[in-house]
Amino acid sequence: MKIIYLHQYYNNKNMSGGTRSYEFAKRLVEQGHEVHLITAWRGRGRGHDWFKTNDDGINVHWLPVEYSNHMPYNKRIKAFFKFAFGAAKMAVKIGGDIIFATSTPLTIAIPAAWAKFKLGIPIVFEVRDLWPELPIAMGALRNPFAKFIAKILERFAYFNSRAVVALSPGMKEGVIKTGYPRKKVAVIPNSSDTALFDVDQEFGKLFRQKRPWLSNSPILLYTGTFGVINGVSYLVDLAVEFLQINSNIKILVIGDGAEFDFVVDRAKNLGVLEVNFFVEQGIPKSEIASALSAATFASALFIDKPEMRANSANKFFDALAAGKPLVINYGGWMHNLVIDNNCGVAAWKLPLDQVAFELNEKSQNPEWLSMASQNSRDLAYSKFSRDFLSEKLNSILVCAASNYEVNAEEIAPDIFSKRTIN
Repeated sequence: MKIIYLHQYYNNKNMSGGTRSYEFAKRLVEQGHEVHLITAWRGRGRGHDWFKTNDDGINVHWLPVEYSNHMPYNKRIKAFFKFAFGAAKMAVKIGGDIIFATSTPLTIAIPAAWAKFKLGIPIVFEVRDLWPELPIAMGALRNPFAKFIAKILERFAYFNSRAVVALSPGMKEGVIKTGYPRKKVAVIPNSSDTALFDVDQEFGKLFRQKRPWLSNSPILLYTGTFGVINGVSYLVDLAVEFLQINSNIKILVIGDGAEFDFVVDRAKNLGVLEVNFFVEQGIPKSEIASALSAATFASALFIDKPEMRANSANKFFDALAAGKPLVINYGGWMHNLVIDNNCGVAAWKLPLDQVAFELNEKSQNPEWLSMASQNSRDLAYSKFSRDFLSEKLNSILVCAASNYEVNAEEIAPDIFSKRTIN
């Protein structure tokens, strides 16, 4: 089967950021499919024309479209549409048996629908965030007409698809609220790459040796985007609380984004920068495994918005794969997973001083650390294995391409929550 895989923000294993599309596409190639991944080159130095690479058997077609989390929202919108129109032409040129389009942004539906119309092949659409609910909640999408168009585009994306893949139970419910049939919606969360992250402890020791300021202190690690929605400054305030109780926990944050300078400046102004709060800019995902190996706790952070509680953050599943206790500061299905599986500290709605005290106590409790670490690892292998979840996606794509009615809910049901989602 020839698969046209559309993803504007694709990253391969040597790039910073989420690699879900790379990992799933690689496994689709291993299943015998021919995969053509159409994406954007977001940096500079590649001119303006398409170029092609091969990533472990994946045919990757890159269109240079400058994009950064630092860009104003109107420039990001222009980048979305520039890629959408270029990708539409490339998808038709390549041809195939099925289109797999993954958001965000929702404008990825434009090249998917155009290729469907021109080639007469079906679409399976993947929902990574609930757009436009999220940008509306963040105030990034304010114009009433723009909101209207975004909601139309959302329905257009779903109702032109033979099946929809949602990355969380909450996202599935969001899709169903538009009137899209429940049985056509699968739940395939971000997954735990146990092969990459479940590594020997020597990797962690080497990571610490290269950073002598970490010494043998417990480490609370954050890796990911420094966006407004991530609220990384939460950890700056937590570092202040650690100092007040004389905790020896050190916080290491690794990443980049619109709020990087703000976080650094806030840490400097509050007197924690390079005292018990340390910052590094993005490193390749292959090196994140060593950072996680060195960590005592790993964190997943978002500002407290109801629209964020359905998210499926990569860093959460990376931490599970590494067998690390999680610190999560937002509600929703992942908050419930931490509580139900006793694999970390659910800090949502807790005062910062209480969070600091609890983490300090647990950092000195080898029995609890061992238990929580094992519970994280068990959860990664039992429910979030990348091989297991990629099989679900493969089944949905094969089914959709065969022109049979797709019962995506039966292929990939919600097996990830034991309780009602907060």
